[in-house]
Amino acid sequence: MPKGWVIDEKGNSKTDSRTVLKDLVAGTAALVPLGGIGEELAGYKGYGYCTVVEILSAALQDGAYLKALLGVDKNGKKIPYPLGHFFLAIDIGHFVPLRSFKKTAGDILRQLRASKKMPGAKRIYTAGEKEHLTWLQRKDRGVPLNKETQQEVIAMQKELGLKGYKFNF
Repeated sequence: MPKGWVIDEKGNSKTDSRTVLKDLVAGTAALVPLGGIGEELAGYKGYGYCTVVEILSAALQDGAYLKALLGVDKNGKKIPYPLGHFFLAIDIGHFVPLRSFKKTAGDILRQLRASKKMPGAKRIYTAGEKEHLTWLQRKDRGVPLNKETQQEVIAMQKELGLKGYKFNF
C-alpha cells in the first residue's frame, strides 16, 4: 500500500496490506483522511469531508458507520452490514438559469485543465474525466480482460458446454 494511507497507533505509516487489514479489524490501525495527516497537506479538510459523508450516508438512514463497515463482528466473524447511501438532487433552475450554470461550470473546468502542469505531466484531468474517456474507449470494444480472466471464461464455457459463444480475445 502507498505510504500515508494507513497509520498505526503511534501515527507511523503502514504499507503491508495483509497486516493493515488485520490491524484495522483489531483497532490498532486507522485510515487517514483525504489529503493525509495534519495541517501541511490540509488533512483536516479531508477529515471534515469524510465526517460529513459518514453522517449523510449513515446517520440519515440508520446505516452502518466507521468500524461497522468492516463486515466482521468483535470476534472476527463475517456479518452483513446495512450500508447507507446519500443522494442529493438539486434543481439548478431555482438558483441560477441552467444556461448560466453550464457556462460557469464549463469555464471552471476549462480553466482547471489549462492550469500550469507539473513537470512531465501531459495534461490535467478534472473529476470524472478519465472515467468518461475510458467509457468512450470501451463502449464499442468492451472491457479488456487479462489472460487469467480470459482463461477462466474459456474454462467456464467448456465446463458449461456453452458452444454458441465466441470471444475475441
